[in-house]
Amino acid sequence: MSRLSESVTRAMQILDGSDLAADYTVARLLEETYSRRSLDLTDLSPEEQAALVEGRAINVIPSASKLAEKITAAQAEGRKLVVKYGIDPTSPDVHLGHSVPIIIANRFQRMGHHVVFIIGDVTAKIGDPSGRTSDRPPLTDADIAANLSGYQKQVTPFIDFERADLRFNGEWLNKVSLPELVEILARVPVSMTLQREDFRNRLAAGDGLSVAEFVYSVVMALDSVAITADVELGGVDQLLNLQMCRKVMEIREQTPEVVITTPLIEGTDGNGSKMSKSKGNYVGLSSTPDDIYGRLMSIPDHLIEPYLKQLTEWTDEEIAVVTARIADGTAHPMAVKRILAGEVTATLHGLKAAEAARAEFTARFSKRSFGDTQNLPTISLQEHAETLLGTLINQVLGFATSNSAVRRVAQQNGLRLIAETGDGEQHSAPLSEADVQQALLTVVTKDDVPEGASLYLKVGRKVARLAD
Repeated sequence: MSRLSESVTRAMQILDGSDLAADYTVARLLEETYSRRSLDLTDLSPEEQAALVEGRAINVIPSASKLAEKITAAQAEGRKLVVKYGIDPTSPDVHLGHSVPIIIANRFQRMGHHVVFIIGDVTAKIGDPSGRTSDRPPLTDADIAANLSGYQKQVTPFIDFERADLRFNGEWLNKVSLPELVEILARVPVSMTLQREDFRNRLAAGDGLSVAEFVYSVVMALDSVAITADVELGGVDQLLNLQMCRKVMEIREQTPEVVITTPLIEGTDGNGSKMSKSKGNYVGLSSTPDDIYGRLMSIPDHLIEPYLKQLTEWTDEEIAVVTARIADGTAHPMAVKRILAGEVTATLHGLKAAEAARAEFTARFSKRSFGDTQNLPTISLQEHAETLLGTLINQVLGFATSNSAVRRVAQQNGLRLIAETGDGEQHSAPLSEADVQQALLTVVTKDDVPEGASLYLKVGRKVARLAD
């Protein structure tokens, strides 16, 4: 029995019949599954390794069996597979959506293979055109340097950089000659690039499409050539780019890499859009433990299963047990969200931080007493008396992305002024869309507040203390 199978057996004993709402159960389960983040997987056979990867992938090209054959051949040669994952530093933040293929890279690393994490300092100047409806404004060297500053730190919870390479594609792309690039482009059919629906739509609409964007995938493919990649990972939106990598490797007389694509994770709002910073439905890898835990506790129930599948080390067998228990009523969705939130928080900040975030969340929302909560942001009533409520929420507190988002919370009865007395009793007053455009002092004084009560502003699941 493999080390992973032994861990699953222990976890299944906890999941089968235990009270998933009990702190003791959550702690035991989290300790077991969190340990898998560093579990040695080298005892898995090539077929088991390929199956573990395929189980979390959308595409394995050409096939999982070919991946297993590649692993077997590498073992016979006494070498590790070279596993590539690349990201362009077009933004300073990495979020959980980006982590899905990185988690697979971590599994390859623990299976004994060599991960090469490529930062696209050159390709970022072109900008990946995947899914874009217009051309991307060019980035300067200063923009790229600023975005790069926190990248390695943000992904370190997933990748052991003492055993992996961090490379910049400027190392080789800055040395590519024009004749060399033309020779490759001459052997790439235009039809291959025009398979892209986003390109066809932009051209049909008369929108901009630069030649640089048109050849982006060819330039990106030179990364695979430079490191002689055996495997490349990316989101499913990168499929056509990754297929170009296989083509260019063939042109350069290399064995084409195995391409593995992963799902695009749905945003925390659960409305069908992918996780995106621009939509505000994301969880940043650099977020605090309390913020990560709270955001995951707020997801709709239908996201529990895909989030467990893509963001944790749980197996299909374990996920099937817990989803069946939700369906038959022996486990409440909120209890399972506590487990999920703890898993992700522990991954990014460690077990102790996850336990503290769980306790903090319980203090805020389960016991409904805010007085003993330590980490609430505090707003001075005197300093912000004339600040509009919407501005306070989205610009000062950062609890929403815009005034429109604040109004939506109000429409859903999630915007409230709470007065809490010394014994923990609360008086909750709903705030309306109209209140969003009122000054904070006006909002605070419109209702009778019990003498000596402490005031709190609740925006969905976020809470701020209002102080004199």
